[in-house]
Amino acid sequence: MSPGIHSNMNFPAAASVLGMLSAAGGLIVVAVAVVVLLSMHKVRIVRMVLRFTGICTGVYLALLLGFSVASHDTVLARGQEKYFCEIDCHLAYSIVGMERNSVGTGTQVVIWVRTRFDENTISPQRPKEVPLVPNARWARLVDSRGVQYGQISSAGTPFSTPLKPGDSYVTTLNFEVPGSVDLGSLRLLMTSPEWQERAMIGDENSWLHGKTYFAIAPVL
Repeated sequence: MSPGIHSNMNFPAAASVLGMLSAAGGLIVVAVAVVVLLSMHKVRIVRMVLRFTGICTGVYLALLLGFSVASHDTVLARGQEKYFCEIDCHLAYSIVGMERNSVGTGTQVVIWVRTRFDENTISPQRPKEVPLVPNARWARLVDSRGVQYGQISSAGTPFSTPLKPGDSYVTTLNFEVPGSVDLGSLRLLMTSPEWQERAMIGDENSWLHGKTYFAIAPVL
């Protein structure tokens, strides 16, 4: 990812996915090997295997925590894009419009989000005419206290709609927040709900990792 680009990761996506899959596969292999070795009464070898596994696990956890600690929260101004890494290409999201309406004792916040398939981020191995089915997206409004508010409905083109390189579409998100909330402090958090991302190095869903938000107010 180029400098100045805001992303959901601060570590190369391909390396992060490969690292997680290797770690998970390695633990399965070790578990099977330990069972087999114990059945053969190879206790000494089992200890060596477990010691090596512990070292590798420690290195992985250190990298996971290290990239999280090195990250920080970022709030993007209106029009700035947040990129999501899709391994061999990237999708860019931005707020293109917003309105507020009084509803009972609260406020309805309507946000228009544009999804754009950046054709400049495609790997050389990926055919340009092949559409991409985006990963699931999760949207919440976050206030100054860290309280999150889920969307009550959505309209327009769903986030799961496939795109070809250069394509874009707009999705409308509807939220309701209590009247006591400081509307100027609201931020939109868009991320992925996949549980495995919590174990991926550099992913904003990993433990203690900073988040990239969108500012709701016109001026930060």
